Formats: sequence, C-alpha cells, structure tokens
Amino acid sequence: MTEQGAAVDADDQVDEGEIAADYIEGLLDIADLDGDIEIEQSETRTTIVVGESGDDFGQLSRPEVVAALQELTRLAVQQQTGEFSRLVLDVAGSRDARAEQLQRVVDAAAAKIAEGGERVALEPMSSYERKLVHDLVREHGLTSESEGEGADRHIVVLPA
Repeated sequence: MTEQGAAVDADDQVDEGEIAADYIEGLLDIADLDGDIEIEQSETRTTIVVGESGDDFGQLSRPEVVAALQELTRLAVQQQTGEFSRLVLDVAGSRDARAEQLQRVVDAAAAKIAEGGERVALEPMSSYERKLVHDLVREHGLTSESEGEGADRHIVVLPA
C-alpha cells in the first residue's frame, strides 16, 4: 500500500519505496520469513514497514539489526537511483520500540539536568533518531544540540 504526501514528487518517492520494498522482500525470502511490507511516504522520507508489532521476525527485529538492514536498504536504493536515501525501516514495530527507548533516555537526561547537571551527552544515533530526541527534549522544556561527525554524531541535552 502506498500513501503519498501532498507535496511529494511521486515518481521519485514511489521508485525509492518500490526499490526498498523489493530489496527487503528479497532478504525475507532468503531468510525464509513471511511478512507484509507497506510503503509509507511523507514529504521528507519513505518508511518501509515490515510486519506489525508483535510479529516474530526473530533477530531481524533487534534494534541493531534493523539499523544495519536500514543502511543496507538505503545503499541498495542509492545504487539504483543515484540519490541519497533517507528511508526508514520498521520491522515488527521496532521503530515504536526504539522511540519508547529514546523517551526513557531523554527522561533520564532531563532528570540529571533537574538535579543540577549542566549538560548530558547521549549516545550516537541516526539523524532520524536525533530528530525524535530533539523533539522530546523540547517537550521537557530543555534545549539540545547535535555534536560530533558521522557515526559519532550525538545529542547534548542542556538546560533551557
């Protein structure tokens, strides 16, 4: 199922989504796993959703495995389109599970700031996760900055 945002260049987005879905389907076939694949699209990114929360994909739904599969899928898309891909992969609700985990991380950082901490550096994370964390930090009435480069890029939480 393909959903398109209003200001999306449909041809580019559909191609990216279809390429990614085909790539993931091939990986599932190799692993002898069955799962529905949906393509969700917005103005800024394509999300490939594999299965639903609670589906059993074994090791494939572990956060570090999902992150690796997402990068492989991005590379497959980039190889075919020649364009950088910002696609997000969600396996069996892994994206929601990671968002909940990030909420706990931000809550802990906010507690440290409330206890008088001047800054709390978080672990390195993807640009998608950093966007979520910046939003969560703002909900706590705090500020945040991204620091570092490449795989070491992380967020620092600061008092308002």
